[in-house]
Amino acid sequence: MAPPLLTLQGIELTISGKPLLEGAEISVSPGERLALVGRNGSGKSTLLRIAAAQTEADKGVRFFQPDATVRYLPQEPDLSGFATVMDYVEAGLGPGDEPYKARYLLEQLGLTGDEDPARLSGGEARRAAIVRVLAPEPDVLLLDEPTNHLDLPAIEWLEKELSSLRSALVIISHDRRFLQNLTNATVWIDRGATRRLDKGFGEFEAWRDQVLEEEERDRHKLDRQIANEEHWVRHGVSGRRKRNMGRMGRLAELRSQVREARKLVGDVQISVSEGTVSGKLVIEAEHVFKSYGERTIVADFSTRILRGDRVGIVGQNGAGKTTLISMLTGALEPDSGKLKLGANVQMASLDQKRIALAADETLKDVLTGGGDFIDINGERKHVISYMKDFLFTPEQARTPVSRLSGGERGRLVLARALSLPSNLLVLDEPTNDLDLETLDLLQEMIADYPGTVLVVSHDRDFLDRVSTSVIVSEGEGRWIEYAGGYSDMVAQRGFGVGGEAPSRKQEREKKRAAAAVAAPAKAKGRLSFKQKHALETIPPRIEAFRAQQALLQRKLDDPNFYKKDQFAFAKATTDYGDLQAKIDKLEQEWLELEMLREELEG
Repeated sequence: MAPPLLTLQGIELTISGKPLLEGAEISVSPGERLALVGRNGSGKSTLLRIAAAQTEADKGVRFFQPDATVRYLPQEPDLSGFATVMDYVEAGLGPGDEPYKARYLLEQLGLTGDEDPARLSGGEARRAAIVRVLAPEPDVLLLDEPTNHLDLPAIEWLEKELSSLRSALVIISHDRRFLQNLTNATVWIDRGATRRLDKGFGEFEAWRDQVLEEEERDRHKLDRQIANEEHWVRHGVSGRRKRNMGRMGRLAELRSQVREARKLVGDVQISVSEGTVSGKLVIEAEHVFKSYGERTIVADFSTRILRGDRVGIVGQNGAGKTTLISMLTGALEPDSGKLKLGANVQMASLDQKRIALAADETLKDVLTGGGDFIDINGERKHVISYMKDFLFTPEQARTPVSRLSGGERGRLVLARALSLPSNLLVLDEPTNDLDLETLDLLQEMIADYPGTVLVVSHDRDFLDRVSTSVIVSEGEGRWIEYAGGYSDMVAQRGFGVGGEAPSRKQEREKKRAAAAVAAPAKAKGRLSFKQKHALETIPPRIEAFRAQQALLQRKLDDPNFYKKDQFAFAKATTDYGDLQAKIDKLEQEWLELEMLREELEG
């Protein structure tokens, strides 16, 4: 058996006087794919940074094979100091690595390499960082939430790319399906220590539950022992105190064991504040259309959403998911068609980008608006008690939002959304930054919620667990609703969000064949100067137009753009469509010339 490429032993780290890691260990062998799991705040990212030599441990040993290469993907990649994306990516290449692989991967993810890093969206920055660590094909890849900010096509592409690599992987992710498909071993960080399961993440949760059940039985045994010892202390120690100090010491030791065993972090207690019962019909859309300039966002879409439905909405970034959900909830008027909201609809929403959180506002004020109590289903609950339900400590009540971690912000937004009386929940990427245990409880809450739920998500497993139907973008403004979850949609559709229907592939092949027929039949023995010049200059022109499109896309993706300046939004949409028409025309021209060149040379 080959020796491990990476070993961490006896890792200890204390932050602000509180032990975070206590004897944590990891061992990664060649080709191993390891899931690193644990609660938010358990030290997963910290342990990964220690493995990547980005953070120094207080104690312990870190060992890498001297000739092994390692690349680390942080949660928040820093692209500052680089003139272009390609400069940033190439800085991650080793002496023997080829730049062509980096350019190929960038193209696969929709980037050219010429972009200004300062102007990238969160998703684009994440894609650039992924290319930087994939291009060298290292011996060990350390990936901290690699699917963050990626849409479903990019997630599925990344999954396939990682599956084909020879690299060993250590992955932190809240995406269950991603972990299940990629890993063959699991390390669980629990109360500062690590436990290893030599099976992939698909087997982890059953194993974890078994471990916790055994701990619970052990705690009951300790409790019984302590009860027996305390009975002896009360009734039998007075006359034999000197001879039985050993037994008193045993009692103290048992109590210490119980305290240590009960350090297990408490569970999130999720409850939702229910509003009045809505009518049976919650939302009805009939042949609704929405477009901006020449760009059609929603074309001839109809649906009926009834009380109790859980509807997932999926599609590529920029497909118009936010526009569709804004129309369905009455926040945005369609250009044509009929849209009707049912009687007594009370809506609460979870904001994807957490933009509603003011950085200087305290956790307590976010939840109460300045008071001390929250009404949950008619029951008056103190804010400290409600905070504990979402794993916040009383000391955090006056903590400003700016000092919360990503996971804590996710729990805070969730806590506020669920505290509002509602019978219609609109959840925009609710799984972002939530740990797996909190996700479990959120799924249970949605299952028990008596109202209606609309969910925008890129998490395939989450959609499978909560959705009664899924509305999918088919491109060009077409949206189709499929019964069941994401996997049911794939089974009915024949391909996922990032795929392409067989009929479309056939249509594309027909266009290529037609282009070959349309190529000049009476061509001479070589291309003309004009044709050669066009072959050389068309690709850079296409890339320039795509770069302009990317800038416009970032503007259009801003949910406040339309509200701020409707005229500018319409113009940007029109310009985007004009650029696409130019790109299509140039691609067709290049294809015809390339096929002619091959014919002449062959």
